[in-house]
Amino acid sequence: MKTDVLDYKLPSSAIAQHSVSPRDASKLMVFNRATGSLEHTKFSEIGRFLKPGDLLVFNNSKVFRARLHSLSGAIEIFLLRPQGAAWDCLGKPGRKLHVGARVEFERGVIGVVSERFENGRFLFAFERSGTAMEPGEVIAFANDVGEIPIPPYVAQKPIELSDYQTVYAKHTGSVAAPTAGFHFTERLLGELRGQGIQTAEVTLHVGIGTFQPIKTETVEEHEMHFEWAEISDETAQAIADARSSGKRVIAVGTTTVRALEGLGGEAGSRDVNIFINPGYQFKMIDALVTNFHLPRSTLMLLVGAFLECKPGGDGIEMLKKLYAEAILRKYRFYSFGDGMFVL
Repeated sequence: MKTDVLDYKLPSSAIAQHSVSPRDASKLMVFNRATGSLEHTKFSEIGRFLKPGDLLVFNNSKVFRARLHSLSGAIEIFLLRPQGAAWDCLGKPGRKLHVGARVEFERGVIGVVSERFENGRFLFAFERSGTAMEPGEVIAFANDVGEIPIPPYVAQKPIELSDYQTVYAKHTGSVAAPTAGFHFTERLLGELRGQGIQTAEVTLHVGIGTFQPIKTETVEEHEMHFEWAEISDETAQAIADARSSGKRVIAVGTTTVRALEGLGGEAGSRDVNIFINPGYQFKMIDALVTNFHLPRSTLMLLVGAFLECKPGGDGIEMLKKLYAEAILRKYRFYSFGDGMFVL
């Protein structure tokens, strides 16, 4: 598949710069794959499309302030994920980040480049007062002095980390938010549970595997990077119970999909780099809550794959038609934008 089939034109005015308030007041496009029916409503009305016993599965990963600047301000480091005692990072300017380079940060923290990778990535070892810093110490340091890792299309960075966080975030490790969950408020979750909707959580720490655009000429050439995922015993049992009783498993967000499909719904934890393309046979989910995604993204591919409800269906073409409808109706796109519910 040529990557340029994932292109579409989006007016800059459609790129959301912040969440609406309250968050569940965002728009919701509801598309039924089997019937082709399309409905437009508010996210707070999502309960109308759910049934008692349906299982909503959320990614409870929590974002940290992953963007660091050197003491001089000349170097920017974007923490991606721990690699043993070191960190896989993006960094710029690359010319200053040769192997062995020492970068000074606030509070006596030093980062040493131990390896260079492709695509502007580096392996950094962090130390303070000559002592190596554990991953948890690096995260705590970043949360004290770093910046919220807002996407580049957002002009003004929020001050509070909660503005770029789901209300159910628990386990710190993401450098980008699982944004489909932004639409859920405590009030809405309470209403859904009162309606008999079941909920469960997985963890997938969002990193470059999720947000890196496809830069190769064909989709198949793209390298999907690893991200850490976990399914608890409780969640695995909830999924098994839902499936055995004929209830729907509904993933909230593409990262939740990748955790569920990558681990097969089984309890456990490991790195996953599952790359879901059109033609993929979904095994774990029956419906998907998602946002409107960037061109040439693996997220578009995943949603397009899910839209292929029958053999021979062109999920990417259908997705672009839905996006065109969303643009016409002035939906808000990307991380802080509106939602889509694919049944």
